[in-house]
Amino acid sequence: MCIGERGDRWRERVEVLVTYDVATDSAAGRRRLRRVAKVCEGFGQRVQKSVFECTVNEVQLELLKHRLRMEVKPSEDSLRIYRLREPRERFLYTMGVQPEFDMHDPIVI
Repeated sequence: MCIGERGDRWRERVEVLVTYDVATDSAAGRRRLRRVAKVCEGFGQRVQKSVFECTVNEVQLELLKHRLRMEVKPSEDSLRIYRLREPRERFLYTMGVQPEFDMHDPIVI
């Protein structure tokens, strides 16, 4: 890989949808659920209870997958990551309660 290609992986952003279903019938499962949510919060915005929208570059996407693999128990849990088509606004339909802010809009502190 040449330097230019590596640089593009850092700059090019993709939008992904992370969904999960963690078995919570045990204390360990409830702990996993909190940990999976915490990982996702570090990369994106919660849009439903177990659904996050994330805008990441390719390297961050691999890191997100790695961290989620460390938390999920494949024999009991389910995790899906969908790469969204862009432009998002063209392919997105929503109804009902919306997140408090859109992570694509400027945030004033």
